Amino acid sequence: MSHDQTDAHRIESRAHLLPEEAAAGSDDPHAQAEAILAESDRRKDDRNAAPDTLLEHRTSDQTVPSIEPPD
Repeated sequence: MSHDQTDAHRIESRAHLLPEEAAAGSDDPHAQAEAILAESDRRKDDRNAAPDTLLEHRTSDQTVPSIEPPD
């Protein structure tokens, strides 16, 4: 399957509206799906692309204070 066929399949699959989207309505589900997937791809390629998002890269030992077992 070529890259274009994969993209077309993704768009066609995503063009089926979610219940919330169907309730709100969409003038062009295909164009909406294309825009959603394009933004998703940008965010996947550039982790800083999401507007107003702060991504922290820490390990669990940096986020949770260690608790020493009682003696």
